[in-house]
Amino acid sequence: MSLSSPPAPGAAILCLGDIAWEEAAALLARHGLRLNRVADGQPIPGSYWGEPEAGIIASDVYARADTPVHSMLHEACHLIVLPPERRAQVHTDATDSVPEEDATCYLQIVLAAQLPGVGSTRLMADMDAWGYTYRLGSTRAWFEQDAEDAKQWLTERGLLEA
Repeated sequence: MSLSSPPAPGAAILCLGDIAWEEAAALLARHGLRLNRVADGQPIPGSYWGEPEAGIIASDVYARADTPVHSMLHEACHLIVLPPERRAQVHTDATDSVPEEDATCYLQIVLAAQLPGVGSTRLMADMDAWGYTYRLGSTRAWFEQDAEDAKQWLTERGLLEA
């Protein structure tokens, strides 16, 4: 998996303002994270890609209404896959590890199914639109046919049930 740059402005990607903020915050809270609402037009702390992309600092995820849902989930999942001692040290960039990145991508798709109004199918389409690239050509193909190592990584760490 690799990332290119974000799509052109105006791409039809589901944003946090399109779903119930409380549902997203509750999902992250179940994993020991806090979703912090940033006011419209304000800088997003800890954003790796820049606004409107989500930011992370320790156990906090920062986002605005115009932050893509896939971005919020991706950054949250970076924190979820880390052991607590590493999570506490995170500011903006969570990992240099390919296995952790793959696990993050897999987990964000799984967690999207738990968000009303989102779902895994929509999230995978948004990931493709944003610029995630996989050798099989799409997020869905990777998830269904080439992500066994990511699934196993998450299962071994108790983040997914076998």
